[in-house]
Amino acid sequence: MNSTVRIILGAIVGVAVGMMVNGGIINISDNVIPLPEGIDPNDLESLRENIHRFTAKNYVMPFLAHALGTLVGAFIAAKIALTKKMATGIFVGIFFLLGGIWAANLLGTPFVPTAVDLIFAYLPMGWLGARLAGAK
Repeated sequence: MNSTVRIILGAIVGVAVGMMVNGGIINISDNVIPLPEGIDPNDLESLRENIHRFTAKNYVMPFLAHALGTLVGAFIAAKIALTKKMATGIFVGIFFLLGGIWAANLLGTPFVPTAVDLIFAYLPMGWLGARLAGAK
């Protein structure tokens, strides 16, 4: 298979698997660290109206979902790519970073948890995932 095709395929599969990991962790997060009373995690308006009630612990699972989803996605993308493994892993990190910026704006999350998430969960995990997959 052509190396360009493998890069594109790697990026697509990496993003898809990373989204599944992210979504899976988000789906179980309320069972691990419950949200404040009366918040419906499946209702955007409920989250948006009550985001001020979140404590630091309520941001742990979303951070893990974002970081692990990006890490796994970048790893898989770089493993599939024959060349440009680091660039492919970083692409996955950038993709998820843009999604994180969009979601933070949509929900109106406070500055500090948003900054921690955007700084540490995406590009560093994209880089680490690619490195773990053998990128130089």
